Amino acid sequence: MKCIVLDSSHKDGITFVELREPIPEAWEVKVKISAAALNHRDQWCREQKYPNLKDGIILGSDGAGEVVAVGEQVDKSWIGKEVLINPAKNWGEDAAAQGPDFSILGMPEHGTFAEYCCVPVDRVHQKPAHLDSVQAAALPLGGVTAYRATVVQGKVKKGDKVLVTGFGGGVAQMAVQFALSKGARVFVTSGAAWKLEKAIAMGAEAGYLYHSDSWTDEAMAHSDGFDLIIDSAMGATVNQLMDVVRPGGRLVFYGATLGNIPELNARKLFWKQVTLQGTTMGSDRDFEEMLAWVTNQELIPVVDAVFPLSSALLAFEKMEKSSQLGKLVLQTGTESQD
Repeated sequence: MKCIVLDSSHKDGITFVELREPIPEAWEVKVKISAAALNHRDQWCREQKYPNLKDGIILGSDGAGEVVAVGEQVDKSWIGKEVLINPAKNWGEDAAAQGPDFSILGMPEHGTFAEYCCVPVDRVHQKPAHLDSVQAAALPLGGVTAYRATVVQGKVKKGDKVLVTGFGGGVAQMAVQFALSKGARVFVTSGAAWKLEKAIAMGAEAGYLYHSDSWTDEAMAHSDGFDLIIDSAMGATVNQLMDVVRPGGRLVFYGATLGNIPELNARKLFWKQVTLQGTTMGSDRDFEEMLAWVTNQELIPVVDAVFPLSSALLAFEKMEKSSQLGKLVLQTGTESQD
């Protein structure tokens, strides 16, 4: 089968190779992958910036396709079903945080950037009927991360004023959709004006260019402060977020692309009684609730572009430039679409 593997010896960090088709273990299903979406962790693996890297591992966490074979302990009724894959494994028993055995499909175990993928049967879910395979592939990792950040940890409710920073990535655009579908008033930041326009077209009330010195003043003028902020940057920008969060508000972080906080205004943190909450992906229950909500509300992940599996490098290079809005998706046996 054709697939994309990590290759630190190659100038591109990845190679397009042929490997033997996997055979499902007793408790596994074999999925013929129709589409697989990129996540930033795939790019970080390519850049050798992720832990426990192994050359030769098939990258990719998100995937959708058809079950074509099952292991001996799996109900054969799964064969022929269209499914999407939950890439989180071994969350553990504590809903509050993942356990020590938690891992994500695609590193250090083979992932979805291939024509076939074998996963435990409890990792597959029937594809929501309103989504095609490309849209379904764009949902799992970003969807559950956004749902846990916004709904589970952020406790969003109707009427809340919510700020989603860095609008453009897969998690941020799903966080906007979840917040809007829960009846919140949504605002965004981005580094590109055209992305702000897209957010407003989706239902956001206003957007702010985060490299502008006056964005926090503009935000306060529009909103008088936010009940909930969803962020993935951290770094020095945290103190700007502290300026625009309302007393008693929540700051929920699902990443740290700008690194650690160099200096935190602790007085503002305790005086405003702000909750600073970290979050990572989501439990199996979070995933099931997310999928049910997406199905009920008929939410559709934003897809920026689709590439054939053989042109995965083009998708990686686009992600590297942060020029996408929404997900970048790979398809087997198709031509690229923009």
